[in-house]
Amino acid sequence: MRVTTPHMGKLDRIFLDLFARTGIEYIAPPKTSARTLQLGVRYSPEFACLPLKVTIGNFIEALESGADTLLMAGGVGPCRFGYYAEIQKCVLEEAGYKFNMIVLEPPAAGWKLFIDTVKILAPGKSIYQIWQIIKVSFRKARIMDELEKYVLKYRAYEVNRGDTTKAYKKALDIIQPAMTNEEITQAAEEAFLILESVEKDMDRPVLKVGIVGEFFVLLEPFTNFDIEEYLGNMGVSLERSVYLTDWISPSSKNPVMGISDSEIAKAAKPYLNHFVGGEGLPSVGHTIIYAKEGLDGVIQLFPFTCMPDTIAKSILPQVSRDFDIPIISFVIDEQTGRAGIITRLEAFIDLLASRKKHKDRLQALGHGAHRRELARSGAAL
Repeated sequence: MRVTTPHMGKLDRIFLDLFARTGIEYIAPPKTSARTLQLGVRYSPEFACLPLKVTIGNFIEALESGADTLLMAGGVGPCRFGYYAEIQKCVLEEAGYKFNMIVLEPPAAGWKLFIDTVKILAPGKSIYQIWQIIKVSFRKARIMDELEKYVLKYRAYEVNRGDTTKAYKKALDIIQPAMTNEEITQAAEEAFLILESVEKDMDRPVLKVGIVGEFFVLLEPFTNFDIEEYLGNMGVSLERSVYLTDWISPSSKNPVMGISDSEIAKAAKPYLNHFVGGEGLPSVGHTIIYAKEGLDGVIQLFPFTCMPDTIAKSILPQVSRDFDIPIISFVIDEQTGRAGIITRLEAFIDLLASRKKHKDRLQALGHGAHRRELARSGAAL
């Protein structure tokens, strides 16, 4: 059995580690590229969302590379993600590809089903052995997420552009071969030291921006045009609403991102008080939390026809007015061009910078001067 999965951020690194422990050969697809997207678009239904098209392209390239078993997550709830595996199977079989498909349903769909599927992927291992494998591998994956979170926050402060990105790649390569808990602990310390040793100017004024939206577009750099690195290089410190291990974990505590599902739902409640699938509710909740934390703006990313985040998009203008925080939404499909995204992004960042400068100036003038300044400018008090 030669198993493959689609790309989604660091997912290939996680499965490379996991299958090395279970003794199954894992074949990662080539990195997602324009060819991947072209293949996905060629075989997918036109009305399907971008993540389905990209993942079908990933599977085709993995099959071309020698994989014979496709592993795909299932899902529950109104988001179409739960149907991806079935659609992918139909599309690829119709295109003439030969393969086995394994669908890993989340524990919420039933623990027995989940365990039975996991046992197929770890032949000859006991439940206890499988649990130990998952536990150690997941710990390593969570450390990778912590490294990524550090990079998103501190890339904006680096003195020499590109140093953080280089250090991050080095840090991931250090932690990748670690297998035992002791090796993982040692590798994590070394990896964080590498990131912390990047020269930074912490007195530099930077913008702080939150990124919310649909999880696949947020986590897969190809689909979001790698805007996180682009923004970091522009001097923007980022908070992201989802990390891979938080999304995979059945726990609702989200230790990497740092805000639990219940806190997110509580924040969103005045505007959206029930689950609408995907990240619809979290996109609203996170935006409000980011506004309360004093972030300068919020960027929402989601694929065209994504119902949950379309609901969120319809609510966010009111949130923007109520909390006085600028928000920009990007709807992405295969027709979206990087130049258009970057142009709008630069305009948004310029607006945030100008707004922050004005607010800082008024704050420096003091309350009375603030009122006089507003009076002079004709603004309502």
